[in-house]
Amino acid sequence: MIETLALGSAVIVAGHRGYKSEYPENTILAFEKALELGVDMIEFDLRLSKDGFVVIIHDETVNRTTNGTGEVSSFSLAELKQLDAGGWFNERFAGLPIPTLEELCELLERYPHVLLNVEIKPSIHSEEVADKAVALLETKELLDRCVFTSFDANLTAYLHRTYGVRMQGFPEQEMHNFKQGPEGTYSQMWAIGIHMPLLTPEAVERYKTMGLLPWCYCPDNAEQVEYALGCGVTLMTCNDPVPAMQAVKPLNESLA
Repeated sequence: MIETLALGSAVIVAGHRGYKSEYPENTILAFEKALELGVDMIEFDLRLSKDGFVVIIHDETVNRTTNGTGEVSSFSLAELKQLDAGGWFNERFAGLPIPTLEELCELLERYPHVLLNVEIKPSIHSEEVADKAVALLETKELLDRCVFTSFDANLTAYLHRTYGVRMQGFPEQEMHNFKQGPEGTYSQMWAIGIHMPLLTPEAVERYKTMGLLPWCYCPDNAEQVEYALGCGVTLMTCNDPVPAMQAVKPLNESLA
């Protein structure tokens, strides 16, 4: 499947934080439901607990997506596991825990062809998170299925230089610490994620001429999906993957 990405011979659909529109984001349930739906890739966010475990949560704090308050890095793993990461979304999901990267790896053993978009959130612990994530994914024989993502150009450079992994970056105006020039941040990217408000056919063509795979986020209805495909993107990261999957299935079958 990673070869398919590189060739651009099919349009790939990724579940953003799992199946984010219908289930609490970045929970094992959200990932399970996205995988059962048949997405090609899942996207998720990594941070570090106080005692050094790599956990899956988007925000710097637990405030929005749990019943707790405070920075993720101020909680031990045991303390994070006591938080409710589902009830905020809907009371029927109350009690879902914050997962670890290792727990997600265990789930993925049942899905040997699914790709991973591993976003490491900017923080003072970013390089440590990157080191631990790469080591674990390599141990689990998942590293070859990964694309790593960061909005921090310094971390993009670190991962590219240290591990030679495939990197997704973003347009320069959306990144921190972006470096211009022939050996700058764009040269360290494999793919570029274009937010829907910035997506145009001209932008896609510009990035393609730079040798970057043109991806986008988040087309979540039929009209947005049609527009994204018309612009020429080769991967769509979606909060609701259903409209994209319905659109790309006949397209990909025609290319097979």
